[in-house]
Amino acid sequence: MAKLLVKFQRYFRRKPVRFFTLIALYLTAGSLVFLHSGFAGEPTISENEPNPVDGTSEGTAFQYLGVVQLGRGFKETSEARNSVRRYGPWFKSVSKDTPERNKMGDYGGAWSRALKGRKVREKEEDRAKYIGCYVDSTRRRALRGVSFFDYKKMTVFRCQDNCAERGYLYAGLEFGAECYCGHKIQALNVSESECNMECKGEKSNFCGGVNRLSIYRLELAQESTRRYGSAIFRGCFHRPDNVSLALPVTGVMLNMSVDKCVDFCTEKEYPLAALGGASCHCGFPTTLFTLHEREDEQLCAQKCGGEEFESCGTAEYFIMYQTQVQDNRCMDRRFLPARSKQLIALASFPGAGNTWARHLIELATGFYTGSYYFDGSLYNKGFKGERDHWRSGRTICIKTHESGQKEIEAFDSAILLIRNPYKALMAEFNRKYGGHIGFASHAHWKGKEWPEFVKNYAPWWATHTLDWLKYGKNVLVVHFEDLKRDLFVQLKRMVSLLGTRVFEDRLLCVEGQKDGNFKRSGLRKLEYDPYTPEMRKTISTYIKTVDMALKLRNLTGVPDDYYPR
Repeated sequence: MAKLLVKFQRYFRRKPVRFFTLIALYLTAGSLVFLHSGFAGEPTISENEPNPVDGTSEGTAFQYLGVVQLGRGFKETSEARNSVRRYGPWFKSVSKDTPERNKMGDYGGAWSRALKGRKVREKEEDRAKYIGCYVDSTRRRALRGVSFFDYKKMTVFRCQDNCAERGYLYAGLEFGAECYCGHKIQALNVSESECNMECKGEKSNFCGGVNRLSIYRLELAQESTRRYGSAIFRGCFHRPDNVSLALPVTGVMLNMSVDKCVDFCTEKEYPLAALGGASCHCGFPTTLFTLHEREDEQLCAQKCGGEEFESCGTAEYFIMYQTQVQDNRCMDRRFLPARSKQLIALASFPGAGNTWARHLIELATGFYTGSYYFDGSLYNKGFKGERDHWRSGRTICIKTHESGQKEIEAFDSAILLIRNPYKALMAEFNRKYGGHIGFASHAHWKGKEWPEFVKNYAPWWATHTLDWLKYGKNVLVVHFEDLKRDLFVQLKRMVSLLGTRVFEDRLLCVEGQKDGNFKRSGLRKLEYDPYTPEMRKTISTYIKTVDMALKLRNLTGVPDDYYPR
C-alpha cells in the first residue's frame, strides 16, 4: 500500500495539471448534487391562485364566506403467550351498558363529573363504548392479550388506540396506568364505584382501580383488521349457494380449530379460509362469494371441536379468515399498450390519500399511474410510472397537487380526491417532516413550523377543490372517507371514469390488498389536539365554502365529520 501511495505522489508531481483537474471535477460533481437536492422541493401554489380570505374568485359558487411518541412499548404477558389468542363470537358479555345517572347517586359529585367526562371523551373520539368495571387478577387476567404500562402519561384514548391498532375488541385500564387488550372478557362485572382511580395522564377520566379494570369495547375497530395469529378475521357470512364453485377446496376435520383450517388453506395456496362446523373450505373472493353481506356473528356462534375458546361457524353460516397467501389476480401491472389520447388527472390536496388511491387504481386496472412530479422513493416502491413524463400517454392517470387554471385545463378529465382538512393537514405535515410513512417530531408540532404550516396550507385546501370544480373538465369527486368505507363501489366509479373495463373479481382482489406500502401506523398518533380555536374557526369557514360549492353543482356535500366536534 505504501509503495502505491508513493507512486501516486510521484505521478501527480510530474503532472500537476491532471491533479488539479481531478480536484475540480470532484468539487463540480458535489455542487451538482447539492443543487439537485435544493430544487427537489414541495409543489408550490400558483401565483394566480385565489385565496379564500380575499374572496377574489369569480362566480356565485366561489363567493367565500369570509373568511408522540409512546414512552414505553407493548409487551406480551406470560399468560397471553401461553393462552389461546383466538376467541370467537360465541362469548357474550354479561355486562350491560352503564345506566345514566341523572339523579344524585351513591358515588357523589366527583363520580358524576367523571361519568360526564367519559361521555364527552367517547363522543369526541367516537371510537369506543364504555361497558363497565370488572374484576382483574394477576393469576387470571380479565383481558389476556398484550399489555403495556405508563405510570406518568396513561390516558383512555392511548390505551384504546393501541388495542385497536392490534385488532383487539376490548381495551381495559387498571390502577390508573396499566392498559390491557383482549378479544374476550373473562371476569365478573362489579360496581362502578370500584373503578375509582384517575388516569395518570388525564385527571378527567377514571382508569380502573386496584385489581379493577375499566373496560371499553372498540366499536369502530374494523372487523377486517382483527388479527388471529397469522390470519385476519373477515366476519360471519351465509353459506354461498354453490359452495363447490365459490370455495372449490374442502376438507373435513373432526377436531376443527382456526389454526387447522387456516394452515390447510395456506398449504393449498388460497387466500380465504371458511370454517363451517367440522368443514374447512378454501377459495378466493369472487362474485359468487363477495364477502360484502356480513351477518351477525352470533349466527356463527358454534364452538370448535378442537378448541374451546374459538368459534368455527355452522353448516349454514361460515366464519371467514384471510390467510397470508397473496391473491395474485390483481398484482400484475404494466404500461398502456398504446399511447392514450386522454390525459386524466388524479388530483388532490397533499395529504388527501393520493398515493393510496394510485395503489388501488393500479391494482384495479393493471396499469401504472403517472405523476406530475418525480418522487424517487415512490418509484423504488413500485410506482414505475413515476419516472415517465406526465404527458407520455403511457399511464392510466396522473397524480397532481396543482391548482392553477393553466395546469388544470391541461387535463381532459379528473378524479378529484377530497379529504377532511384536519386529517389532510396533519398527514401532509407528517410527510413533510417525516417522509411518506414517517412522523413529524414533537419539536415540529410544538414549534413554529406547525402554526406557519396551517396558515399557508389551510387556504390551499379550499382553493384546490374550488379551482378544480371551476376549471376542470369532467370531474369525478371522490371523498377519501367514502373510499375507505365502501372501497368496492367507489373504486368501481373511479375505474369507469378511467375508461377501462371493470372486472369485479379483480376489484374483490383489491379489497384484500388495499393497504399497500404507504399506510402509517397509528401507534404514534398525537395524544393532544394540535389545532387552536383560531385555527378551527378559520378551517371551519373553508369547509363551509367547499361544501356550498359542491352542492351548487348538485354534488354531495362534505361529510358531517369534517366539522370539528
